[in-house]
Amino acid sequence: MQRMRTRATIADVAAQAGVGASTVSRVLNGGQVSGRAHARVVAAINDLGYRPRASARSLVTGSTGTLALVIPFFTHPSAVERLRGVLGAVDTTEYELVVCNVSTAAQRDEYLGRRAPLDRSDGLLIMSLAPRDDEAEAFRRAGAPVVLVDAFHPSLPCLRIDDVAGGMLATRHLIELGHERIAFLGDRPDPALGFISSDRRRDGYRRALQEAGIPVRRELQREGPHGRLVAHRLTRELLSLPEPPTAIFAASDTQALGVLEAAGVEGFTVPDDLSVVGFDDLEVAPYVGLTTVHQPLEESGRRGVQRLVAALDNEGALPHEQRLDLELMVRRTTAPPPERRGGSGDPGNSPRRRVRRGS
Repeated sequence: MQRMRTRATIADVAAQAGVGASTVSRVLNGGQVSGRAHARVVAAINDLGYRPRASARSLVTGSTGTLALVIPFFTHPSAVERLRGVLGAVDTTEYELVVCNVSTAAQRDEYLGRRAPLDRSDGLLIMSLAPRDDEAEAFRRAGAPVVLVDAFHPSLPCLRIDDVAGGMLATRHLIELGHERIAFLGDRPDPALGFISSDRRRDGYRRALQEAGIPVRRELQREGPHGRLVAHRLTRELLSLPEPPTAIFAASDTQALGVLEAAGVEGFTVPDDLSVVGFDDLEVAPYVGLTTVHQPLEESGRRGVQRLVAALDNEGALPHEQRLDLELMVRRTTAPPPERRGGSGDPGNSPRRRVRRGS
């Protein structure tokens, strides 16, 4: 039976490099070491796959060697894609990652308030949760860097998209195809957790309709708890109206999948009878041919870690707020409404927004 390989220690590195443990420690912590000795230590570290334990490093440097991530509902598809970017970026650093999952208002208050993990980490990445003013002030007093992703507070650096612009992008696409009875399906407001992205995408939907001179109809708007099954139920309500919509903009791809399923149950063909647009461009979106607004989920996680590490390395002034690009991915779930079918021209090439044709 093959023995499991034990984790290399600083003593193993010192023995292989032919130096003392103190020399290895100086190399790890940026101290003065002769060129030859430094090269031998680095070669031994690489050969043995040595990684310093966070607890040992903290005794020498005062650093925990750990980054903390606070993320809500990290099993949701969009959160999983952001987390993939975080993990990929952390793997290129010397840091380890502690993940704090938030699924209730009490957990949100715990991780952003009383038990904020800054006392157990060198820096904090917060996703999709906007800190309150008192929490942001507590972070400032703690002195460790904090970076927000998909959230905003005026005193904290952040990376985010423009959700209003994204809602307008999706709705304008449907308007340019000729749709007027356009429904919106999104999340019910959740003040306790502070999620606002769905509300802002709905604001973009309304603004695009108003700009086009199309009435904003209350009966064409539905909200409920986030999820595919709820979206399925709400879509069946919309499609049972005396004048059902010819298009639905869903505030997430997860909800758009529920729309597609409900359309089939109700006998609506997509896109002949009903056009559907989602938001996020999840990994599944190309496989079902979903037209959607792409936001860089994985990239946002990666860039959030990079921003946090840059702050820890004192790399100088960085932009306080970084906006991430949105892109409309036109696929197979959108087409002109039945009464406009057969018209000339391709609205997908409108110069009013950037479009990439997806598979």
